[in-house]
Amino acid sequence: MAAPRTDTPARKFLGRLSLPERNFVADALRTETVGGVLLLLAAVAALLWANIPGLRGSYESVGHFHLGPASLGLNLSVEHWAADGLLAVFFFVAGIELKRELVAGDLKDARAAILPVIAALCGMAAPAVVYALTNLVSDGSLGGWAVPTATDIAFALAVLAVIGTSLPSALRAFLLTLAVVDDLFAILIIAVFFTGNLNFAALGGAAAGHVVFWLLLRKGVRGWYVYVPLALVIWALMYNSGVHATIAGVAMGLMLRCAPHEGEKTSPGERVEHLVRPLSAGLAVPLFALFSAGVSVSGGALANVFTRPETLGVVLGLVVGKTVGIFGGTWLTARFTRASLSEDLAWADLFAVATLAGIGFTVSLLIGELAFTGDAALTDEVKASVLTGSLIAAILATVLLKIRNARYRRLCESEERDDDLDGIPDVYEQDDPAYHLRMAEIHERKAAEHRRLAEAKTAEQDGRLAEVPDRAGEQDSGPA
Repeated sequence: MAAPRTDTPARKFLGRLSLPERNFVADALRTETVGGVLLLLAAVAALLWANIPGLRGSYESVGHFHLGPASLGLNLSVEHWAADGLLAVFFFVAGIELKRELVAGDLKDARAAILPVIAALCGMAAPAVVYALTNLVSDGSLGGWAVPTATDIAFALAVLAVIGTSLPSALRAFLLTLAVVDDLFAILIIAVFFTGNLNFAALGGAAAGHVVFWLLLRKGVRGWYVYVPLALVIWALMYNSGVHATIAGVAMGLMLRCAPHEGEKTSPGERVEHLVRPLSAGLAVPLFALFSAGVSVSGGALANVFTRPETLGVVLGLVVGKTVGIFGGTWLTARFTRASLSEDLAWADLFAVATLAGIGFTVSLLIGELAFTGDAALTDEVKASVLTGSLIAAILATVLLKIRNARYRRLCESEERDDDLDGIPDVYEQDDPAYHLRMAEIHERKAAEHRRLAEAKTAEQDGRLAEVPDRAGEQDSGPA
């Protein structure tokens, strides 16, 4: 007789995070949010600096000012130092984030990783397709196909901070993981499609430097005075090799150990990330934005954004391609893997987050500069289209998220509740007998206090009732 068939329960996704993952995500997003606000301020400052008539000339002069040793091939403009130098710090942190996700985070488990990976891939493929179709129909240039493929997590979190949306931690973690995978493929795009003429001697030197970096890490050598000079040498060699210099930052980030050994509270990678992330989010990325987002804004320039195929393709890629790609990829993955959405969330929530992912800034601006090198006018127009598309995506996401914000607030309050005051949210202690004993003790103390109050109130009321007959007698004894 055949055994009875039992259906495997559908797997849930976007459910509650584990406590360590929740704490890590909360810490990472806190820094990214502050950095995102600074990024937003830097972008606004760049636009003002580049468009106020009396200041426009100084913006161009500062951006084009060259400094650095020419003998080493590093006599670069301030704009290039920001794009090639400071962004290497940003990609270094991205490399550490990716390594941590692969060894200790959501990407460690293949079943859990499939959702954000497919969502990120679809969220990059769809904008590229939208851009390509827009330009094929209108005989535009296909060179900017990669511009709308990247999500800027810092800018997205800045929007959340500004509009005050209490997005649940599961959605925030999904957005963060999505951005990490997004950054990985953006790095690959830069390395494969935007590499110039190779200098194999410099490339070999950079590779040797990475080997030395890796060996020092494995030997347990410590000290910033060892790694910082070595990192600068590797970066300079990578820059001169023809490969984009930010790749050096990613490679070094991936080499750090991000899984703690026995007896360690945190891994070396997490400690380094904790130290470098504020430098990346608070200084490197805002300075890059300051010297990259300063484009001329006028009625004619904005009209060109929606009439020129290259710029229209970027706007549609960010606003339409990102949303359709991420939401569609996630829905199809859930449909064909029999996964189901967490009961606390709805597909409308995922659609809103997919819309928010259409905010592409830092990497999109960088790819825009690389895609149209030599055409300054088109480069500026593409930057304007990145800003326009990101603004439209931010406005749409704000509207969609605000509609559900009351529910988000209740979910966040539930996630943060700590009635036993032990520093751990109660939702993570439901299976701990000690938690229930603590809560029983708390409720017993409250019950005892309420009984004492009830007895005191009862005695007070009895005393008042006892005084009523005497007072009534006093009134009756008066003269008629």
